[in-house]
Amino acid sequence: MTDPNTHPLHKALFRILRPLARLLLRNGVPFGEFSELVKRAYVEAALEDVTDGRRKPTDSRAAVMTGLTRKEVKRQRDILAGQNPAREATSHANRASRVVSGWVHDPSFQAGDGQPAALSFEGDRSFVGLVRKYSGDMPPRAVLDELLRVGVVVVEEGTGQLHLRKRAYVPSGDSEDMLQIFGEDVSDLIATVDHNLVSSENGREPLFQRTLTYNNIPPDVIERWRKHAAGRSQALLEDLDSWLGPYDRDVSDAGNRDNAGEAVRTGVSIFYFEEPVQTVNSGDNQ
Repeated sequence: MTDPNTHPLHKALFRILRPLARLLLRNGVPFGEFSELVKRAYVEAALEDVTDGRRKPTDSRAAVMTGLTRKEVKRQRDILAGQNPAREATSHANRASRVVSGWVHDPSFQAGDGQPAALSFEGDRSFVGLVRKYSGDMPPRAVLDELLRVGVVVVEEGTGQLHLRKRAYVPSGDSEDMLQIFGEDVSDLIATVDHNLVSSENGREPLFQRTLTYNNIPPDVIERWRKHAAGRSQALLEDLDSWLGPYDRDVSDAGNRDNAGEAVRTGVSIFYFEEPVQTVNSGDNQ
């Protein structure tokens, strides 16, 4: 067994698990529940990796790969067959995001200058019509209340017209929607890192992955930096959204619905981080 204190992957995993453990403890998830989910993820990954298009994955092969017993592999596989957490149905957060995206990109809900139009709640070119088109069976009033709560939409006094204030839906706190986004964002980052680690071996182009980091910034700069970084990042995402959004066959009516081929999920994530630098006193090692 490799030394967990020196193995580079173990060191990286521990750094990932520290903030994850903090989130789990804050939300009342004990180690036993986390361990169960890890087993399930191991089994699903093993079954997917074993598949080569010619033979059916077996519990024995998955057991060898994961270190679990065949009985445990079968139990986890049965759970995955009944409810697959990796491919769950569209979440409330995704539906709310689709409503906002439709408002931004669908010409039916744009003003003459191509910007999102002010909408009445009901009637022609209304918020109700927008929700019904992009959020399925979600009640329009519930969607509006949520978008108002997070500040994405504002109501004009006097007219009652609804104005799109932000071009993206971002929930707050440890809500179900925020945790859904957390799972997607972290999963996407790890998948990109994994792709890049083996891209040269597989003859594939690496995916874009960059980080800007400094570790000796004075505290009086941080507030200005935080606002500057947020503003520039938002502007970049809106620019990328303006380019890619019209090609989304679920959102845009720009003649792309008849395009052949399997759909691809793609995007760019930007996140800001900030933490105090831990200094080591010479007396701590004595």
